[in-house]
Amino acid sequence: MNIVLKNIGKRFNKEWIFRNLNYEFSIGNKYAILGTNGCGKSTLLQIIAGAVSETEGAINYHIPLPAPPKGERAGAAGVHPPPLVGDGGGLSLAAPYLDLPEEMTWKEAVKFHGKFKKWTPTLKGEGDVISISELGSSANKEIRNFSSGMKQRARLTLAILSDTPLLLLDEPSTNLDANAVKWYQNLISEFAKERLVIVCSNYNKEEYSFCNIEFVLPA
Repeated sequence: MNIVLKNIGKRFNKEWIFRNLNYEFSIGNKYAILGTNGCGKSTLLQIIAGAVSETEGAINYHIPLPAPPKGERAGAAGVHPPPLVGDGGGLSLAAPYLDLPEEMTWKEAVKFHGKFKKWTPTLKGEGDVISISELGSSANKEIRNFSSGMKQRARLTLAILSDTPLLLLDEPSTNLDANAVKWYQNLISEFAKERLVIVCSNYNKEEYSFCNIEFVLPA
C-alpha cells in the first residue's frame, strides 16, 4: 500500500490549516507526523483515514490487487477510495477523541469489534485480545466506568490488534502512565512489523521512537 498526497489543503471557514502538502507514505515504513498544537496533525490524519475531506488537492491509495488464479492475467495496482469507505477493513485508527461503546462491557466491546474487523492471525480469539490489553480484571466492567487511561488502552488494543495494513495513531500515549507507555511500545514492536504506521505527535518521543521517517508540518 502507498498513500500519495498531491497538493493537499484544508480550510476551516476562511482559515487555511495547511496547503500544498505533497508526500508519499509506503507500506513497511513507520512515519511520525510532527508539529506544534494547531498545525493540523489530527486533521491530516483524519483526511488520510477518509473521515474528513480535503478542501483542495487529491489523495490516492495504491493497493496492489491480489494475485489472480493460475492462468489468468494479473491486474495493475489500483487507485482506491479512502479506506474508511465500506467496511473499514483497510485501516485501524486510535485517537483520544474517538468514542468507545460506553454502555458495553470491555468483553462485549471486543466481541462487537471482532464482527467488523479480523484480529491479527497470531491471535486465537477474543480471549487473547483481552489478555493482551491487560484489562482482564475489568472485562465485565462497563467502559463508561473505565478511567481515561483504561479507555486509551482499549482504543490502542482494538486498533493495533486488528488485521489491517494501515495503522493510524493520534497522540497514542495520551493518558497513559509509564507502565502503559511501555506496554504500547511492546504492542507496536510485536504487531506492527510489516504494516504502514503513521503516528501524530507533539514531539513526544515515546510515542514515535520506533518510526524511521519524520514528517514535520509547518506551524
